[in-house]
Amino acid sequence: MFAFDSRSDWESLERVKDIFRPYGTEFYYVELVAPQKIRLERNATENRLLHKASKRDVEISNRRLLNADRNHRFESYDGEIRFENYIKIDNSELPPDAAAKIIKERFNL
Repeated sequence: MFAFDSRSDWESLERVKDIFRPYGTEFYYVELVAPQKIRLERNATENRLLHKASKRDVEISNRRLLNADRNHRFESYDGEIRFENYIKIDNSELPPDAAAKIIKERFNL
């Protein structure tokens, strides 16, 4: 999750990149987007509940999601991201393996 309207999120991204820059690291940016309705549905899936303890109280988790959406912008504007290795995928109707395949093919991984 990345708040595009948050200076601190941008600064955190740069701090992480600074750790790896000395090693000649290539950076890849993947923005996965889906409407709030779908994200709320996913919030309560068996897989999410099994692997993310913070999601197990679905009511609280949903409130956090709704509150975050009210307070920040979690989807980039068209043309806003100018990173060389960047892709934006609407994964509303994609299973995880299909999104992974798109990423793999886009970046020749």
